[in-house]
Parts: sequence; C-alpha cells; structure tokens
Amino acid sequence: MTLAAYEHAVNLIDRANSQDPNIEHAEGKDWPKERLYSQRMSNMLERYRSDSDYVIKLAIRGQHIQRWQSPRSAYPMDRQGYHRWRSDLYIFHADKVADVMLQAGFNAEEIERAKNAVAKVGIKSNPDTQLLEDVVGLVFMEHYLLNFAAKHADYTEQKWIDIIRKTWAKMSEDAHAFVLAGKIRLPESLTPVILKAVKA
Repeated sequence: MTLAAYEHAVNLIDRANSQDPNIEHAEGKDWPKERLYSQRMSNMLERYRSDSDYVIKLAIRGQHIQRWQSPRSAYPMDRQGYHRWRSDLYIFHADKVADVMLQAGFNAEEIERAKNAVAKVGIKSNPDTQLLEDVVGLVFMEHYLLNFAAKHADYTEQKWIDIIRKTWAKMSEDAHAFVLAGKIRLPESLTPVILKAVKA
C-alpha cells in the first residue's frame, strides 16, 4: 500500500482519538488521552522495530481507537465483567481500525492482518500480534506503570512483582532484551522491583 494511503489512515485515527474528552498533561501540554497513547505507541514502535510495515504501524497506532466509547463502567464491576469488557474491546478496536483502513484504500488481506493483531489473535504464534503486545508492554512500563503504582499504594512488593511478571510474560525475548539493555526509561522509584521481578 502507498505512503499516501498510510498517512490518510493515520490522520483518520488521530482525528478520531482527538475527540477523547479525557485529558492528560504530558510534554508541556494537554492531550486527549487516547491521542497521547497512540502517539506513544507509534514512537515506541519506531524505537523498537523501525522497519515495521504500514499494516502493523496502523494496528499499533489504532489499538485504543476511541476507547472512551466503550467504558469499563458499562459492564458489571466484577472479574467476569472485566474480562467481558476486555474481550469486547478487542473486537471494538479491531473493527474501528478495519473501517479506517478500508476508507484509506487498504485491501482485504491487509485489513484482516491488522484486525487480527488488534483483536489479540494468536499471541505467541502470530508475529503481528506479538509485536503489538511487545509495544503495549514497553509503553506501559515506560509511561504508565508509575501512575498505576500511585493509585495502588497499598500493594505489597510481591503484588508488584506478580503484576510486572504478568506483563513480562506477554512480551517476547526481543522485548525483554530491549528493556534490559536500557532502551526504555523505567520509572526510577520502581526500577529495583522491576529488575527483581524480571531477573528472578
């Protein structure tokens, strides 16, 4: 697919995510939450796997497209409700990305590839899905783990080790090596427990 089609799709994703009413402050300005997340995902992909093709670049940029339209509060506030929300989100986002790519002129095979990655089909067996999962983990560790920790000050060290190991287990050996080589900025206050978790 052409660069023009890719750029058109990126613009459609960014336009959609710029409508997010939830605002986060970063890099000296206010951002719509999912617009910021999508930018961080794309930036991390460029650092981690700069030779990725347009399909996976779009899957990764659109992974959270318009997430606020399917809020957690719309589901029962129990474990079963959480898992149903997550499962439905995968389909919701995959369909949104597919629609964007169709508008931009991508073919059916390319759209199906992106849908499978966003829907988390074949983690550990589908290279596209695994790459997306790697970037998710890297972005979480660099940008969101510290804020998550601030919301759960009551968690024990062992609880944090368990959380970090669950994220780590979803990532590939290449992503592990990327972290351990110091290629991402780990939150300073959490670095000791992160390293304890992943090196054990």
